[in-house]
Amino acid sequence: MQFKKNIKVGNKRIYLLFIVFLINLFVALKANSENNLEGNNTDIKILDKISSKNELIKLINKKEYIYKDLSIKSIKCTVSEFDDNPEIKAYIQVRDLTKKNRNDVFVFNGWMFSSSPSIAPFDHPVYDIWIINCY
Repeated sequence: MQFKKNIKVGNKRIYLLFIVFLINLFVALKANSENNLEGNNTDIKILDKISSKNELIKLINKKEYIYKDLSIKSIKCTVSEFDDNPEIKAYIQVRDLTKKNRNDVFVFNGWMFSSSPSIAPFDHPVYDIWIINCY
């Protein structure tokens, strides 16, 4: 009696290995693209409600910037790649320097979104801040 090799099973193994390879390649490219979307700089606009003037401020992430009575620090910013109008989000800390206990007073400490600033509003009687760009 002579045995024959099952060629169909061998071809299925090759297809399976090819599909696994493509999935691994897709996951690696996806992880790489997400790393590229995190920026080192954050652009914000500050509106002085008393004088009605606004200024564009370029922040370097993890460095403190002093603007009049505010200390502003951008910890991290990211940009989504899935829309024609990408979502820009940044983790920002703002301290009011006019307060006596400067280390414990955060006017704002959290994520800020460019498309929906009202999700986590920045509440200050003199200034208003919103995100413009992340790069």
